Amino acid sequence: MTQIAPTPSAATAAPASVIAAPATATGAWKVADVVALYDLPFNDLLYRAQQIHREHFDPNLIQLSTLLSIKTGGCPEDCSYCPQAARYDTGVEAEKLMPLDQVLDAARTAKDHGATRFCMGAAWRNPKEHQVEQVAAMVRGVKALGLETCVTLGMLKGEQAQALKHAGLDYYNHNLDTSPEFYGQVISTRTYQDRLDTLEHVRDAGINVCCGGIVGMGESRRERAGLIAQLANLAPYPESVPINNLVQVPGTPLAGTEPLDPFEFVRTIAVARITMPRAMVRLSAGREQMNEALQALCFAAGANSIFYGERLLTTGNPQADADRALLKRLGIRTEGLNPQASDATTAAQCGDACGHA
Repeated sequence: MTQIAPTPSAATAAPASVIAAPATATGAWKVADVVALYDLPFNDLLYRAQQIHREHFDPNLIQLSTLLSIKTGGCPEDCSYCPQAARYDTGVEAEKLMPLDQVLDAARTAKDHGATRFCMGAAWRNPKEHQVEQVAAMVRGVKALGLETCVTLGMLKGEQAQALKHAGLDYYNHNLDTSPEFYGQVISTRTYQDRLDTLEHVRDAGINVCCGGIVGMGESRRERAGLIAQLANLAPYPESVPINNLVQVPGTPLAGTEPLDPFEFVRTIAVARITMPRAMVRLSAGREQMNEALQALCFAAGANSIFYGERLLTTGNPQADADRALLKRLGIRTEGLNPQASDATTAAQCGDACGHA
């Protein structure tokens, strides 16, 4: 099992590299080991996460990503959290794929407002070949603007992943959502193995993986630990790990779920940082429901990326000017953001066909 030592004093604190990896022969994280991290006293857990964060990253630097829904609504899946599922009455109407020129206009605005990565999401179960070609043209256009690119289109075949790589795609987002044990209570139209297969196709194509999950869906702490263990044991673990707090949308089956304790969410950020030391841990959906103090705790726990803009697919996201004001108060710098930039906000949306990218 992972060694969980007594709380170290400032003089005897263990090196971050010692507490960053499991003590198993295979290097794999056992669920019980991850639960043991969750169970640490809150201050001890944040201390360890902060040590590891500082070993691999500038603790006062945040990466900004902007998201755009290029095809909203009408998804045939039954993900219980998703307002874009056609079977739920959420007020989200099915739309056609956005034209290329509109996508590039949104990307230019995002870059002007400080984003360094532009993410595009389409509410598809799995794209058709001509749709992949259309998205590939968007990827090429956004890359030409000097932005990193990320897309989330649902399940991919190997040749589709290769086509996106050829277009210059940097990241593909495909979330595991939750642990294997809890997954069946949330989704029935796509298997866990389907998700793992898509991630394998993405890896084989040489595309960076953006993969995380959603907490606050009624899962237990052990099931949250199971999600983190799944992510950390991917070989290699994802370069980008979005951690989403469920946004409860009226009309979806998960509306009315007991909200997750805020400190449990911070614990999840910290555990993700400890188990995936070099990943960008992204504070993702649900941030609009968090006050500034809670967001600051998430940054202290190791979150070093945020979605930046007014919308996160079909759910709200803190406005860009409020984000800039908070980060300035915290003394946190941002990649590529000009401090003198306009206070105009960026309307952007995205996600793994659900708003929880």
